[in-house]
Amino acid sequence: MKELVVLSGKGGTGKTSIVGSFAAIAKSKVLADCDVDAADLHLLLNPTTTEEQEFWSGQVALIDEDKCTQCGLCEDICRFEAIHDFKVDPTSCEGCGFCYNVCPDEAIEMRDCLSGHWFISQTRYGPLVHAKLGIAEENSGKLVALVRQNAKLICEKEGLEHIITDGPPGIGCPVISSLSGANLALLVTEPTLSGIHDLERVLGVCHHFGVPALVCVNKYDINEENTRHIEKFCNSQGVELASKIPLDNIVTEALIRNLPVVEYSHNGVSREIERLWENIYRKLKG
Repeated sequence: MKELVVLSGKGGTGKTSIVGSFAAIAKSKVLADCDVDAADLHLLLNPTTTEEQEFWSGQVALIDEDKCTQCGLCEDICRFEAIHDFKVDPTSCEGCGFCYNVCPDEAIEMRDCLSGHWFISQTRYGPLVHAKLGIAEENSGKLVALVRQNAKLICEKEGLEHIITDGPPGIGCPVISSLSGANLALLVTEPTLSGIHDLERVLGVCHHFGVPALVCVNKYDINEENTRHIEKFCNSQGVELASKIPLDNIVTEALIRNLPVVEYSHNGVSREIERLWENIYRKLKG
């Protein structure tokens, strides 16, 4: 079992579109969508959910009106201003437990939160594990770990070769949770100043965790000078620039029809993505 995680450092680089094409190309794999804050791989793959589970994480304070003497201490010490008129606003409460510990009447309890749901689904390309974090909920790193864990269990149970993970953007906790223990990372960037900046940051995370990385420049021809800058940067870091995918409106047309571009049209973009997967497959095989 080998795991590929596709990261981007920033949103909007085309990471999920590339993962969708990998889903159509690759054999013997399970798919995992670890962008739990804004999951959208299911929009492209149109899955049928076979299992749904609740994700409980974090806590929120709750005041027992029968025990509360309305001394006002909890409202005075709450730095998040989550308590008003002896009631807790669950959206503002950070679950720190300070009010719980200082309440002289033991009228406050900390309750677990239903933070989201995770799913096991079937697609026309194979099994997909994905999740949805609730509005304004946190602990997405724990939910990412849960998604990856179940993807690995399915991979082992069905004797599959690969896990292809659509990772979250940025470099925060969800990215770290997606990356740790993976066999290979594909970093999808674009030839813009923000794309270059965030590529440098996410590559630093890969180096820190010892995960080998390949770089793919999507829409490379919108600014070929910046693309050359990315090439020089990759050379200086000893990282392979595995692919340069051209800009083509055919990708948008495919997305509108809920199809990966490699299935919709065999054009320059499709051929480049196919070559990219062949390169990745060789790397995973070692």
